[in-house]
Parts: sequence; C-alpha cells; structure tokens
Amino acid sequence: MKEIILPGKLGNSKTQLKDDPRLDPRILEKIIPYSMEVDPESPELTVNSSEDEKIKFLSESESDYQNIFADFFPNVKTPDNVKVESVTIKSSDNLDINLHIHRPVSQNGDIPCVLHTHGGGMSILTAQDPNYVSWRNKLAGKGMLVVGVDFRNVAGVLGNNPFPAGLNDCYDALNWVHDNKKKLQFSKLIISGESGGGNLSIATALKAKVEGNIHMVDGVYSQCPYISNHYDKSDNKLISLHENDGYFLSASMMEIMASCYDGKDSRDPLAWPYHAKKDILKGLPPHFICVNELDPLRDEGLVFFRMLLDAGVEAKAMTLHGTIHAGELIFGEALPELYDTCACSVYDFAKSL
Repeated sequence: MKEIILPGKLGNSKTQLKDDPRLDPRILEKIIPYSMEVDPESPELTVNSSEDEKIKFLSESESDYQNIFADFFPNVKTPDNVKVESVTIKSSDNLDINLHIHRPVSQNGDIPCVLHTHGGGMSILTAQDPNYVSWRNKLAGKGMLVVGVDFRNVAGVLGNNPFPAGLNDCYDALNWVHDNKKKLQFSKLIISGESGGGNLSIATALKAKVEGNIHMVDGVYSQCPYISNHYDKSDNKLISLHENDGYFLSASMMEIMASCYDGKDSRDPLAWPYHAKKDILKGLPPHFICVNELDPLRDEGLVFFRMLLDAGVEAKAMTLHGTIHAGELIFGEALPELYDTCACSVYDFAKSL
C-alpha cells in the first residue's frame, strides 16, 4: 500500500490519534497504511503565504485525498436497485453546472429528494469522486431521489473560484430542482452535505431565505459542517479545534482553505453560517446536525445547533462516537452498519417533514 501524506495535516494535539482511546479500532486499522494515525511534519506554507502558493498547495492536496478515497471505495458500481443520469444546467451567470441524479429503479409515486453538496472545504474534490457517488447510491437505495451538485471550488480541477461562486452554483441547482419537481417526481426537498458541503447545505438554505425563496427548502441535514472561520482557535466555545487538532484535519489547513474561500477574517453568514444572527436564522426549515466525536469541527456544528434552537428553528443533533471527521461516510467499508444507519437517518429526517 502506497503511503500518502496529506499536505497540511499539521496538528499539534497533545495526543496522537493512534493513542486516543476514543477512536474506533476499525478506523485505526484503515488509516495506518496512510500514516494518518499520527501528525506529520508541518509544511512551510502558512495562511500568510501568497494566494497563488495557497491555491497551488490546495490543488496538489486534491489528488492526495482523491487517491485515498479511491482506495477506500474501489470499483464503485451502480447498484441494481438504483439508476443514474447526469444533466447539465446553466447557472445564473450562464456557466455549466453538472448534476448527477440517482433514484430507485422501482419508484411508486413521489419520494423525498436530497440535493447533495459534497465535502472538500469548498476548495477541492468533485461530485464524481467515488466516495460521493457511493453515498448518493446508498441514499437512493433507501428510497430517495438524490441530486449531486458539481459546484465550483476554490482550487483543484473545478477552481479557482472563491466565494460566492460555489454557493451560487448550489443555489442555482436548488432552483432547478424545485422548478422541475413534477418531472423529477419528489415530495419533500432537503439539502444535505458533509464538511464543506455541510457548510453549503446550510448556506444554500440561508441564501434561499435572504432571496425570499425559503419555501423551496423543506429541511437541511448537515454533517460535520465547516462553518466558523475561527481556525486560529481564538473562539473558546470551539474546544474541539484544539482537542482534536491534527486528527485527519488540522486547524492550520482549514485556515488556509478558509482564507482562500472568503478571506481570513470574513464573518459573512452566507460564507460562514456560524456567524448568522438570530433574525437570519428565524424561519428556517428543520435542521439535523450530525457531528463526529474526534473531529476538530465537532463543536462548531453543536454550537450552530444551539443557535438554531435559540432562534426557534426545529433542530436535532447527533454525535457519532469513535469517529473522525466524516468517518461515517469515509469508512463505509470498515463500518458498514454505521454507514447504513446514517443513510437511514437522512431518509427518516426527510420522511418526517
């Protein structure tokens, strides 16, 4: 097995991930071949490096993550009970957006729809990466229509497009799905994504509210959302940024991504929903926030969950113990029961609306 070192997994945790007794041993077994159980040396790049250097750095990291996900999800095939098609729509600025539509082969009547916004810190990766294809297949196999959005990124093959390009693509996709409700044959529409996609799932709903179109969104299911832009660890409410720093993700890497997305000090709630005021949150549809115990991002998801409750929004939260960032999605082969349980959770949330 080729060892892959992820650029920017800086980490200064007092405990190495491999020594943390909370870690599910099945995850530890999967990450050891990639040296992800310890914190590698810090790269020379910092958040204060030039924009070109940071974009180059992020673009190079994209292939490293994609290689790992390809190993974890080899030979992804469309299940017999799912059919897939891709369509290209025009964005509001007349650019192409590729959408990947997964649905059950046997569909009787309208079913819940999931607009899926993939992870990657709004910076890297694509909807066609095998881990995201596998997840959309899994959701569709549970009885949902799933539409994956290939939105513009900050870096990588779909970059260089800072905020609000990716968000605008997701919002345009939301409009298209809503406008084609009868043709697509769905009942309720939720937005769901993990990590950077967890940000975009929330932010797309916020944008819909700001634009006067919140009626298009029936719910948001956000997994391990990357939403604070406080990755210098200056926020004493976000204990997990220090506690779990270097566990698959590092605050330094996330700070670099954030600075390229919308600037180091941005507090724009459409870029960073953690900074949304109560008046913006009021009137949002029900939310489900899922976080990982050993994730640096854990606490920003939980703080946002409490912000929603304080604003009178119906919200639920779940912490997946023993898992690192997006562990329920990345380690589907090693933790099949958790992978299935989380897919059922998305389905149950959508059906409950």
